[in-house]
Amino acid sequence: MATVTVDRMEVEVDGQGEPVLMIHGLGGTSNTFAPQCMALGSRYRLVRPDLPGSGRSKTPDGALSIDLFVACMAKVAQVLGIERAHVVGHSLGTIVAQHLAVEHPGLVRSLTLFGTQMAPADAGRQGLRDRASKARAEGMQPIADAIVQAALSSDTRANQPVAAAFVRESLMRQCPEGYAKTCEALAGAVAADPARIRARAVLVAGDEDAVAPASVARTISDRMNGTASVRVLNRCGHWQTLERAADCTAILGEVLQGRS
Repeated sequence: MATVTVDRMEVEVDGQGEPVLMIHGLGGTSNTFAPQCMALGSRYRLVRPDLPGSGRSKTPDGALSIDLFVACMAKVAQVLGIERAHVVGHSLGTIVAQHLAVEHPGLVRSLTLFGTQMAPADAGRQGLRDRASKARAEGMQPIADAIVQAALSSDTRANQPVAAAFVRESLMRQCPEGYAKTCEALAGAVAADPARIRARAVLVAGDEDAVAPASVARTISDRMNGTASVRVLNRCGHWQTLERAADCTAILGEVLQGRS
């Protein structure tokens, strides 16, 4: 495994083979996909950036936006010599991935989207702005505790303490200002047009995901003109790659092998 820096972003690169670009969500890092990478890393070239303002990447002085994240992902591909890649996203990362597929269709070979989102509703946008203010005023602990309670399934909280602790630690380690700016970027998100996406896609939802319900994945799939399918995982919340790691690894493996 190697870590490279691209425009102040820290990017983990592991393995050899077809490139897989993995884009984490709000409060996540490259480690959001750690279980999948442990299983698949020997067969693929896995590229996992920490988005600007998240994880180990620097927080820019200016505002963050979906457009900026898309441009950053295209820059990562360019610097690493990637002409075509399977693209994987989680939560906010699914919005970035969809825009990437629309704006750079030649780059995106397939999409595997966990906790698929389009754009927040108006109430959700205000909630994200309020959360940004809370991060700046109070730090990450109250946000981390609230998300563990609200975004994980009851089964995960009861029976997977390691997964719950992983999610909490991912949030606790975020720079409050970087997290706040990422909240504001998500609050300002505009949905990509699913009808313009030509890459085959698999959209994965948790049956207890209150952040990105399965109904959202089905709506996006319906608008993709038959290029997408939806999988719903039982007893699963919003952090699917950690809550149902083996199932997500199997689904991603199918996509990478062209069987989904």
